Amino acid sequence: MNVGVLGCGYVGLALARGLLADGHDVVGVRRSQDGLRAVEEVGADAVQADVTDADSLASIPEVDVLVYAVSADGRDSEAARTAYVDGLRTTLDHFAGRGSPPERIVYTSSTGVYGDRDGEWVDESTPLDPRTEREGILAEAEEIVQEDRGWDWTITRFSGLYGPDRYRLERYLEGPVSDRYLNVIHRDDAAGVIRYLLETGNGRNDVVLATDDEPVRKPVLADWLADECGVPHPPRDEPTSERARASKRCSNEKLRGMGYEYRYPTYREGYRAAIDSYR
Repeated sequence: MNVGVLGCGYVGLALARGLLADGHDVVGVRRSQDGLRAVEEVGADAVQADVTDADSLASIPEVDVLVYAVSADGRDSEAARTAYVDGLRTTLDHFAGRGSPPERIVYTSSTGVYGDRDGEWVDESTPLDPRTEREGILAEAEEIVQEDRGWDWTITRFSGLYGPDRYRLERYLEGPVSDRYLNVIHRDDAAGVIRYLLETGNGRNDVVLATDDEPVRKPVLADWLADECGVPHPPRDEPTSERARASKRCSNEKLRGMGYEYRYPTYREGYRAAIDSYR
């Protein structure tokens, strides 16, 4: 395949490395010069473009598959709308208007679309219930992806990403720690899921929830990390009803059923490198 990765950053670079190792061609698209250098370092073709600027998108060569993995520049709603709605629509409209459009689009979404769940289980069949403006923007983006443009689409809903440079180990060890469920997926598995869906053809015109095998309460994770690192358990944060409602447990049963095998099935395997480095 010839794969274009827009927003070829934390997950995108890992995806590019895996695809290149499997013999595919990869075009990594970033806005900044620093980002382009990172793309070049993994061996992909680097192209500078801005997803909100249709003219700049013309510099991206023809691709078989387009992966939209763009991140917002900030955590506010305006930044989210720019990346996940305005940029996404501009990009998809541009590629749909090409003489040789991609045959498949993969969009990296978030489990934030489920909204507040009070610790309940969610999966791909769970109705979306966004409660905040940002969550509503995430849900709107998924609707844009599913609009009929003549190609197949896949939406991958990722839980919290962690891994190299994003273990946040000290934050857990120092506390305070709030009591809520965490759903996480290691960066290498996030990239692995996309690569698996592309190479197997699974997930066409479908939504796939990508998270590891074991939702964990944050104090359980923090205490386990402390034990493994040989330090005292961190203090607890004051409980709030808002945090409890936002808590949920994400199921990966559908992805497991497709045959994907995790490199880091739980946080225990995923945090081992960080623990060894700390010790």
